Amino acid sequence: MGYITRVTGEFGITPPLTWTEIKSSPFEPVGRGAYCAIDIDLALRVEETSVDTEEGTLVRRTASALVMPYIDEYRARDLIEQVQRCLDLFPGHTFTGRLECEGEENTDLWRVVIRDGRAVRIEPRIVWPDEEATSA
Repeated sequence: MGYITRVTGEFGITPPLTWTEIKSSPFEPVGRGAYCAIDIDLALRVEETSVDTEEGTLVRRTASALVMPYIDEYRARDLIEQVQRCLDLFPGHTFTGRLECEGEENTDLWRVVIRDGRAVRIEPRIVWPDEEATSA
């Protein structure tokens, strides 16, 4: 057992990743809705669209978001490194959004955001309302 962190949110990907990019990455889907990543907890959200062609129906798969699936008792030890790994794997794509992280302690709040192509941890600053005016 160890310290648990709850992670929510996602990073949108523009333009969406193509199937060629998805299938050759460590985020490759295995079947519908399942992901195979030995050392990666994050997953690509893959959408399928059907396109009629002269040869029949073509299924087009794209990934428009990097998400944190629900993991019971998640530790978040290397979350920032995993996000950075994804950024490095897909140059030419823009990642927007954030991951909200909340630990077991009530003051353990932080976010993972993208700044200048780097995944960074941001911690909140708590200011007492009555002291904000006196410190200005």
